[in-house]
Amino acid sequence: MKIGIFGGSFNPPHKMHIKIAQKLIKQHYVDKIIFVPTGSKYEYKTNLVADKHRLEMLKIITSKDDKMDVSNYELKDKVVYTCETLKYFKQLYNSDEIYFICGTDNLSYIDKWKNGLEILSNYKILVINRNGNEINELLKKYNKYVKNIIVANIPLNDMSSTNIRLLIKQNNINDLNKYLEQDIIDYIKKEKLYIN
Repeated sequence: MKIGIFGGSFNPPHKMHIKIAQKLIKQHYVDKIIFVPTGSKYEYKTNLVADKHRLEMLKIITSKDDKMDVSNYELKDKVVYTCETLKYFKQLYNSDEIYFICGTDNLSYIDKWKNGLEILSNYKILVINRNGNEINELLKKYNKYVKNIIVANIPLNDMSSTNIRLLIKQNNINDLNKYLEQDIIDYIKKEKLYIN
């Protein structure tokens, strides 16, 4: 089985996250996707809502599809690096193939990550083309690892969690249906998330 590890802050998880996962499965890039929310100890993300809320929202959206799951592996009281996460899932699913799902924006500096070149050597990288980053340049940059880099043909729009949080803050709740599933909107309202 091919298992895709989809990391991110998911702050909040939006329709594009789900669309990416559905398309990767439908187009047979992977058989199953596990969403792995980044822990709040990650220094580059300072505006995350509590781990429990992001985990719960991911549980809500993955509960409708048995080919999607969510893991709390990175939600610890210390930073968990991607290399550790992938190693954990490789041990957990030792007879399966682990794919790391990332955007071209992340791929562009994966060599600067902790054990980034080890990730490129040991795992399949399923790349989603984002923000017009030039994939050909990246394939040249990482030509040594090109056999492990798979570029997924998935059209993206400019949906972003940052813009969604801004809409919530500005109380533009009616615009949210374009970006968020109704049960996520309900959860955000109930828990009063992103209003400050």
